[in-house]
Amino acid sequence: MVMYAKVRRMFFREHVSISEIGRRTSLSRNTIKKWLRAPDGTKPTCCRARAIVKLTPFEARLRLWLEADAHRPSATDVPH
Repeated sequence: MVMYAKVRRMFFREHVSISEIGRRTSLSRNTIKKWLRAPDGTKPTCCRARAIVKLTPFEARLRLWLEADAHRPSATDVPH
């Protein structure tokens, strides 16, 4: 949210070009243009919705297995 306000301030108050804003902030020009076109008070969307993966139905079981495996001694911990 801070970067969003900074981009809008640079463009509207300081009259910095879109290309220069891109150089200063390392944002793409398309992102800057999208933020400038948005009405005031709008929050930028920067996070994608969580995707459903094939392993989602098994997530709880996998987490249990990983947790149990974390407590096992590793191959380097076992004396030879």
